[in-house]
Amino acid sequence: MSPLGAPFPSGTASFGTDGIRGRVGQVITPALALQVGYWCGRVLPAGGPIVLGMDSRSSGPMLVAALAAGLTAAGREVLDIGLCPTPAVPGAIRQLGASGGLMVSASHNPPHDNGIKVFGACGAKLAKQQQAEIEAGLHGGGDVLSGFSANGRLEQRPDLLSDYRQRLLESVGSARLDGTKVVLDLCWGSATSCGESVFRELGADLTVLHGEPDGTRINQSCGSTHLEALQAAVMAQGASMGFAFDGDADRMLAVDGRGRVVDGDQILYLWGQALMAEGALPENRIVATVMSNLGFERAWQARGGVLERTAVGDQYVHAAMEELGASLGGEQSGHILSARHGMSGDGLLTALQVASLIQAQGGSLSDWLDGSFQPYPQKLVNVTVPDRSKRTGWETCLPLLQEVQAAEAAMAGSGRVLVRASGTEPLLRVMVEAAEQADVDHWSRHLAELADQHLNAA
Repeated sequence: MSPLGAPFPSGTASFGTDGIRGRVGQVITPALALQVGYWCGRVLPAGGPIVLGMDSRSSGPMLVAALAAGLTAAGREVLDIGLCPTPAVPGAIRQLGASGGLMVSASHNPPHDNGIKVFGACGAKLAKQQQAEIEAGLHGGGDVLSGFSANGRLEQRPDLLSDYRQRLLESVGSARLDGTKVVLDLCWGSATSCGESVFRELGADLTVLHGEPDGTRINQSCGSTHLEALQAAVMAQGASMGFAFDGDADRMLAVDGRGRVVDGDQILYLWGQALMAEGALPENRIVATVMSNLGFERAWQARGGVLERTAVGDQYVHAAMEELGASLGGEQSGHILSARHGMSGDGLLTALQVASLIQAQGGSLSDWLDGSFQPYPQKLVNVTVPDRSKRTGWETCLPLLQEVQAAEAAMAGSGRVLVRASGTEPLLRVMVEAAEQADVDHWSRHLAELADQHLNAA
């Protein structure tokens, strides 16, 4: 047997939409983390250190220790930031000229899950070829260095979090938030490491929810996937805006003073308008995913803008932005990427940009939202499909495929259907969008029921 332990069966321990992710103790184990660390150490370019970070999950320290063991066994120098937002890792990679980095997080997933995100030497999510090489090692296809003769070293680097915090402050230039009533939902997660201090330093009149790191409560009825607490607090405090983050703070959703949700599409529209006015948006192009609202697309086109769509996942947005030379892109879920600020999805940076842009306009987020585009009604229904092959191969289910085609034909160009397998959870996502709410309600319910009936049949 390899000194790293037994290889993992083919089809397991694989990269999804955003790294390797799953239930701790079942999919995500110390044994897996050890091997991921080792093969990352072998695959990432030689010469520079590897940066490590984690969110607040209780399993984080265990997995960081195992990853560090694997990386040092591969002879690598490891710099451990500790608790930090995910974008602090690619930021440190670029700052130090590091060879790559790993973030221990399951993003918006529940506390019992965890995951490993891997970044390359440029700070972008790891290329598919490198992912494949790591997977090959995990599945027994690589040669383990005899005796681990090239031992690396581990160094604690909390100062890298301070550097990230400073970059956040610098991102708004001379802008201030003095006296602005703001509510932050820090989700018991990574944003607790520096989110409150940054907003206070800029002078915001701050109310903080879920403001301590708590690995047993991260993402539970809070954060960007559960906005009810934030909406209630904004209304109760008479705040002008509120911001909610996910577990690793790489995305953000906002709430205006009337409790209305400001999603990633609306943030892209706001930020895109500002960049367009500066002449800082090449070809007036924004990159978004297939999930972005048709109302956003048509409103942006009416302003003379171009909307490029990609597959779901910020790695695809990132790749398209680089290929097209775009300066702004993101996802409806609140991952926003700015070329000016390092091309990493960053919830805290996005929140600061939204707050400072609204302040500069002299109005309120509510005023801006009133004059923004009108989204098409949209509904996303998640259908649990435990069988991965059925989930990813849903198009081979003819009754479901035919009904999807029937739905799009019935809406005759005034709506669309998107069905896709989640890359991070055992879910089939059924999204329907249309000019009429009745069409949305009918087809989303019908298609979700059909998916459950046929894909979960015994």
